Amino acid sequence: MKRTTDLARAGVTQPPRPAQPAQHHMRFTVGEHSPHHVRRIVRSYLQLWDLSDLVDAAELAVTELLANVVRHVPDRRCSVLVLRRPGGVRVEVWDGSPEKPYVRASGALDECGRGLALVAAVVDGWGVEPAHEGGKTVWFECGRTPGATPDGTHGSTSGNPPGSTSNAPPGSAPTSA
Repeated sequence: MKRTTDLARAGVTQPPRPAQPAQHHMRFTVGEHSPHHVRRIVRSYLQLWDLSDLVDAAELAVTELLANVVRHVPDRRCSVLVLRRPGGVRVEVWDGSPEKPYVRASGALDECGRGLALVAAVVDGWGVEPAHEGGKTVWFECGRTPGATPDGTHGSTSGNPPGSTSNAPPGSAPTSA
């Protein structure tokens, strides 16, 4: 480290670090190993962005959303967008199915149906938006101020941005995330 100290005394500064990307986008057909690879990618970006404390929640949530693609989207094609936000992250999973997911009541012996309840329990907000190109985008956010809208202002207390749909099944009361 002597060389660095000598350079600093001489007024020579290190070149600036390259700008960190604020997002990562990937398109793929979900296969057997896809959730593992996507978790690694999400973890890498969160660590790069100094958001390591959000890794566990984001990994669990993105795994559940990909599991829904496997179970409910016939062609299993999707895209995942990881967006850095002030103090947090937003992850969006798009698929071509118009079916909107919702938190449903599960019995003690049910083998499935708990994924979105888990997502709601570990993230700060989640929701569903119809996609312009068809299908839908299911999103979640971790690490933002509770009650803040995605642009960082305080507005909707449901955690859903304006225009997003409810997380409840048709004909029932919305479930709070």
